Amino acid sequence: QVQLVESGGGLVEAGGSLRLSCAASGRTFSSAAMGWFRQAPGKERDFVATISRSGGSTYYADSVKGRFTISRDNAKNTMYLQMNNLKPEDTAVYYCAADRSLYTSSRQRAASASYDYWGQGTQVTVSS
Repeated sequence: QVQLVESGGGLVEAGGSLRLSCAASGRTFSSAAMGWFRQAPGKERDFVATISRSGGSTYYADSVKGRFTISRDNAKNTMYLQMNNLKPEDTAVYYCAADRSLYTSSRQRAASASYDYWGQGTQVTVSS
């Protein structure tokens, strides 16, 4: 069992930055690929970024490429999402998720069904 807790959300002006954190419990963090998703009111949950178990491979949604950076620190059981040049359309609840499979590709992890565990979410609001 893996428990995930997001933090770091808040209210920021357009063009600003935020860094989200996802803290994982248990000893299995380093064996799980991880991802970030987001869900705006009235919309489906969308893929944002994913990172491999070692952190050596990352994959981003086109909408955030060049602005967001996903990273992880396995020694701290924590994953991060650095968000720069934020836009009002980035406003959403952001969720982190863990994928226990050893065989899922980065592209496959763009689908929420690839993940086994989810956090409770953290709100990000970007004002114009």
